[in-house]
Amino acid sequence: MTKEEAGNGRDDMLIDDPEPQDKELEAFPERIKLYYGRWLFPHADMSKWMAYGNDGKHPACDQSYFGRREYSFTLENDIYMRFQSYKTALELEKAIKDHCPFKIDIGPVYSVDPAKRHAYSQSGDNIFTPVEKELVFDIDISDYNDVRYCCSGADVCLDCWPLMTIAIKVIDTALRDDFGFNHILWVYSGRRGVHCWVCDTKARRLNNEQRSAVAEYFRVYKGNSNSKSKVSLVGSALHPFLVRSYNVLSDYFERKILCSQQLLSDERYESILDMISDESVASELRGKWQGNRRSNANDINIVRWEQLKHLCGRKKTPGLRRCVEEIVFSYTYPRIDMEVSKHMNHLLKSPFCVHPKTGRVCVPINPNLCDEFDPTNVPTLSKLLREINTGGLQAEGEKVWDRTSMGKPIRYFKDSFLQPLLKSCKEEMEASYNAKVQQSKNSLGW
Repeated sequence: MTKEEAGNGRDDMLIDDPEPQDKELEAFPERIKLYYGRWLFPHADMSKWMAYGNDGKHPACDQSYFGRREYSFTLENDIYMRFQSYKTALELEKAIKDHCPFKIDIGPVYSVDPAKRHAYSQSGDNIFTPVEKELVFDIDISDYNDVRYCCSGADVCLDCWPLMTIAIKVIDTALRDDFGFNHILWVYSGRRGVHCWVCDTKARRLNNEQRSAVAEYFRVYKGNSNSKSKVSLVGSALHPFLVRSYNVLSDYFERKILCSQQLLSDERYESILDMISDESVASELRGKWQGNRRSNANDINIVRWEQLKHLCGRKKTPGLRRCVEEIVFSYTYPRIDMEVSKHMNHLLKSPFCVHPKTGRVCVPINPNLCDEFDPTNVPTLSKLLREINTGGLQAEGEKVWDRTSMGKPIRYFKDSFLQPLLKSCKEEMEASYNAKVQQSKNSLGW
């Protein structure tokens, strides 16, 4: 593999520094071999997902489909292997067990086998092009560093994680209700964020322009640490999508974020006052807060937020009402990595990988139960291996993961995501095949 090939698409392939944070992770290379080799990674189910029903004997199956998918492995010592492809599920499983990658990235389905792309390029015909890819979203909590004070960088805790819960709720609802998508998989990134895979056929076949249009639908955040207004809320009234989102945002802002981040503490309230367009209102609030630095029975942040809302509402001007909305959106609205969603050839980390920096597994998240998700309590390599070692003899027909904390996330992946997805794929395949047969019959009729 050439240096150029390894670095191709480097922006898509960035990973965190490979050095472990503690001694427990020094054993990562050996433990990841056990993870892949002892059936903790759901090889068969992941391959079924990537086949989208094209692994059967139905005459409509595209037998080349699975082999045209790109995979990328990041190995120990930051070695990248791009444009890997495998004809069968067994080949893919063998490659994973042989290489024991620190990270697996999933790319698009190409028009031809990615591993043979050079042969096609030498023919002079530019036929190596992506033809399918899940519509994906990447939300990283480090992009919220200007509005969270409990952690910074890649660190995350239960005080700032609700920002990811908000993102899941807002985006998932819009994808289902506004775009009509059904087969959506949310996955914890293993360290500092969440990934979303939209797997409906119509989503996988979107071109880059269409993907950009979907991504732009969600674009509200526009700011940076130096800008007072961090969101763009155009028009005299909020779009219905934003009205629905605001109900979620304001609820979490008031119940979770406001107090956990101490947003209206003496040290921080100026940042919010700067977002109020009417200087007289901002000055009046500043006077109230400077003269009342003690907390009463209620949290000072809640008291001050109620004062701000009351004063802005008393003025009865649309601009001040919009200021309240902008504050909430600025501190809580999802901050999507737009480039990841817009381009079909962008790679994204595979579910069920293990993050080499934390040892945590990238487990699926049920959007209906995302309030209960705790990123600090997901399965880790050390925990899983302990569970196997203390689990006793394996019962007949029992999967290895059933005896570990991987059982619940894998069952969710299979029962709530994979089975409905494959059922839909097979129904679409059957309908398409029947339509072609009928068309052929009609063309033969006189």
